[in-house]
Amino acid sequence: MRHARQIALPQVGPGGQARLAAARVLVVGAGGLGVPVLQYLAGAGVGRITLVDPDRVEETNLHRQPLYAMADLGAPKAEAAARRLAVLDPAVTVIPRVEWLDPANAPGLVAASDVVLDCADTFAVGLTLSDACMDAGKPLITASALGLAGYSAGCCGAAPSLRALFPDLPASAATCATAGVSGPVVGTIGALQAQMALSVLLGLAPSPLGRLVSFDAAGWRMGGFRFDRAPEPTRPLRFIARGQITPGDLLIDLRAEAQPFAPAARHIPPGAIARLSPPHGARVVLACRTGLRAHNAGQSLQSRWPGEIALLAIPDQEITP
Repeated sequence: MRHARQIALPQVGPGGQARLAAARVLVVGAGGLGVPVLQYLAGAGVGRITLVDPDRVEETNLHRQPLYAMADLGAPKAEAAARRLAVLDPAVTVIPRVEWLDPANAPGLVAASDVVLDCADTFAVGLTLSDACMDAGKPLITASALGLAGYSAGCCGAAPSLRALFPDLPASAATCATAGVSGPVVGTIGALQAQMALSVLLGLAPSPLGRLVSFDAAGWRMGGFRFDRAPEPTRPLRFIARGQITPGDLLIDLRAEAQPFAPAARHIPPGAIARLSPPHGARVVLACRTGLRAHNAGQSLQSRWPGEIALLAIPDQEITP
């Protein structure tokens, strides 16, 4: 009788509960967004959850990630979350993968899932998942939270992509470490993300795909809009994994704060990309930590150079000596 109150909903019933039990969900990120997503999906009886996260539990996580305890400090988040969820409901299978989500592993993970949830809140992961979901025709529930505000949106599947929703990225972006974040706010956005995923799995109408819902705790406002007709970009700049670099690539490292990520990489600041003259036939690979500088520099280069451009995100763990 674990799910009796949920089955009592006319939108669920025994048939809907059976659909949830048979569902396969991919969750990328086990942090502030991922924790409520995981708790509510597991609580709802989703049958199989594949969880991808490379990070370890830190004490600064605990105020907004109450799935973890002091005893979990230093443990991989994916594994710690899987242990906690097994206690919540042993019938739910959680497959932890302690690794980065990148363009090399994303297609296989997405193809094996019914719904994908982007809880990583990074530009590179979000766009990589969006591309993989568009290619596979799978729905993507993406979200972001910072400070006292956030949003959740249903993309791909039968809806436009994340690239169509946000065709222009900001020049720079704050992080939870620099700008802070409220635990209840990120929990609210994560819970909304979980509800959107459940609605997709149950086939409820109206669909959350093609809709963005926002929450602003500072002004106590909720808002949103539909983006069903948002056009897809004609020349999207796609990310690649490090293993997908080829010998003929022109490697550009946009990070001033670290050594070049490869011996052949050239250190060029984003502002100097306007003066770059790539050789004919070369593919330019632009790299930075989160993918934001690479994306914006790629758009600048693309406006005056017709050649192939790829983006590369270099996570912190990969550049630590």
